[in-house]
Amino acid sequence: MEITLTDAAARKIEEKTGENQGFLKLKYDTEGCGCVVSGVTALWLVKELEQDDEEVQTNAGSIYVEKSKVVFLADKLTIDFSESSNTFQLKSPNEYLNPRMSFYNKVV
Repeated sequence: MEITLTDAAARKIEEKTGENQGFLKLKYDTEGCGCVVSGVTALWLVKELEQDDEEVQTNAGSIYVEKSKVVFLADKLTIDFSESSNTFQLKSPNEYLNPRMSFYNKVV
């Protein structure tokens, strides 16, 4: 898996994490979605990693993904930030996987 962050996304992540120490995860969240194939991706800043988390090196540091959820993601991903919608975006070369991806700070 390859994940690239745009400059805008990297700046916004740095702004949102601030002084908080933790791990950045690309979380495939299925809570309240009905079934596992209906999940929604989001960025989470967490204190601790889970056993299923796998590190992916990006151009702007490490991001962790759940091994069991990688099947729902593309092999090549870009995380961008849209100023006009004030949200992160998750893209593959073929499609938007989440054009309005949220960021959750689970550390504070």
